[in-house]
Amino acid sequence: MTEYRCDYTLAEAERIGAAIGAALAPGDVVLLSGDLGAGKTTLARAMLKARGLAGEAPSPTFAIVQPYAPPEVDLPIAHVDLYRIEDEAELIELGLDDYLYDGALLIEWPERLGADGWPGALSIRISGSGNARVLTAAVPTSWGSRWPLR
Repeated sequence: MTEYRCDYTLAEAERIGAAIGAALAPGDVVLLSGDLGAGKTTLARAMLKARGLAGEAPSPTFAIVQPYAPPEVDLPIAHVDLYRIEDEAELIELGLDDYLYDGALLIEWPERLGADGWPGALSIRISGSGNARVLTAAVPTSWGSRWPLR
């Protein structure tokens, strides 16, 4: 696991999300954490746009899981928001593992996954306020040379 850190502005968020989204491969899990309003959904939307999503991606806060599949995107992706999950037992009903056979997961509020989290996932933490943000990523070896931010 390698740690990567970069400062960015809200104007640069789409470029950063697009770079990560373009590098996604089947089986990838991206964990997006940060305070309410930090920019998790902004990065996820940019990742989806990089994979071909033409319209605006709704926040999955109420649906919990918002799936996208070809031809809407070129890689099946489930955008997941665990904010409303109160107990780890609820996660089983979501069937998140099923999305990884041929697609990827973007998970907001991964703290709700429990103590074990999601082993082997790309973990991104967003902090900062106003226009200034800091992205800190724990990049797993499975991403190897695919990690686009250097």
